[in-house]
Amino acid sequence: MNKIEAIQAAPIGQKAAPEHGVSFGEAVRVWARVAALSFGGPAGQIAVMHRIIVEEKRWIGETRFLHALNYCTLLPGPEAQQLAVYIGWLMHKTKGGLVAGTLFVLPGVIAIMALSWIYAIFGNVGSVQALFFGLKAAVLAIVLEAVLRIGRRSLKNGVMIGLAAAAFLALALFQAPFPLVVFAAGLIGYVGGRAGWSAFLAGGGHGKVGGKQVADVDSALGEGIPAHARPPLSWSLKVAAVGAVIWFGPIIVLLATLGRGDVFTEISIFFSKMAMVTFGGAYSVLSYVAQQAVDHYGWLKPGEMLDGLGMAETTPGPLIMVTQFVGFMGAYRAPGSLSPLLAGTLGGLLTTWVTFVPCFLWIFLGAPFMETMRNNKALSAALGAITAAVVGVILNLSIWFALHVLFAEVHQVRAYGMELDVPVLSTVNVAASLLTMAAMIAVFRFKVGMIQVIAACSVAGLLYGLATGMV
Repeated sequence: MNKIEAIQAAPIGQKAAPEHGVSFGEAVRVWARVAALSFGGPAGQIAVMHRIIVEEKRWIGETRFLHALNYCTLLPGPEAQQLAVYIGWLMHKTKGGLVAGTLFVLPGVIAIMALSWIYAIFGNVGSVQALFFGLKAAVLAIVLEAVLRIGRRSLKNGVMIGLAAAAFLALALFQAPFPLVVFAAGLIGYVGGRAGWSAFLAGGGHGKVGGKQVADVDSALGEGIPAHARPPLSWSLKVAAVGAVIWFGPIIVLLATLGRGDVFTEISIFFSKMAMVTFGGAYSVLSYVAQQAVDHYGWLKPGEMLDGLGMAETTPGPLIMVTQFVGFMGAYRAPGSLSPLLAGTLGGLLTTWVTFVPCFLWIFLGAPFMETMRNNKALSAALGAITAAVVGVILNLSIWFALHVLFAEVHQVRAYGMELDVPVLSTVNVAASLLTMAAMIAVFRFKVGMIQVIAACSVAGLLYGLATGMV
């Protein structure tokens, strides 16, 4: 009996299993596992998701995974979280997308909130600093390994390598806006695909992410388009309306009850704007967020943004979760009639709400269209070119992260219209360098798992803190 026959034969009143045979309960458990392992920024998170969803569970195949990923790189917000929403929606419709996306960010929400409480109550605690010291080394090794793996398996020809290199140079030397880089790469890919150039039709983009190829036809979902991926226009309009109410409803209520100048209203409006322009992930807007939070709103003190970034880099979930810390501290320092900790908690949760609700909306509105366009060669070429460029983007962010982990001071060198971050060699952190090297040996040479490396480095960081008097 095949899957369809089994569904048809199900007793009346008994809920039939999905056609692909993956129950919703199993999906919840798998997405919870993915969420618990979502360290290392988008590169590491995407690699983990691929390993579990494609290689291990074989829910979807390589081509469909990469098509979804290519679309998510086009969107503002964290692409890894949006990829989880996309796959969850593919497997179990809207409820699947909601569960996958929510679970993906939930560990980060809890972790950042707990660390924000500790930070607010105790200040810059030595034990927390020591923990972050060790975790940053582990995260750096994991991210570098993921970048190399994705780049090695995705940049299959000189054109794709050239696009990745051009994106890297545009961002690293000329501070080009991420949307411009994405648009240029997509336009090049689209033209190349329309012209039938082989470099753009040979599976560029992310290419193979993990260790095993899984064809779409051999996956649980198969290679066809699910019925719910062909929704009527009325359904899309309903999703847009409901999403808009959920997103903007709290903002309107806050404006009406508290006024424009209240800290909660300011948080909701500011981070709603950020949700629409965060192309390229957290790093692409961090400088602007830090400037506004410190100089304009007074939510943070100078240097506290890096503490928040350290929290986000070393806890599960998207790096954009750093905004929850900003919202927490902003409301904590302007609590009004509330207690500071309650105000901070509400401010942090409000920030997370207006940051991530749009992510669900982009997927539920756009994913059906993208599924119907999977076989469009020109569109696939455009998405592939964009993803090749994103490899350069991730490399640029990885180098930025490495500079700030391994060196205490970094300065900018300007010449001929270019800007380059250069480390002050005399400020090298020897302990961080040694721990990072050890983590990289464990990851690259001995293939030690992510959790083991993170645990070992965190313990090493705490021991270092005890030895140096940090703790």
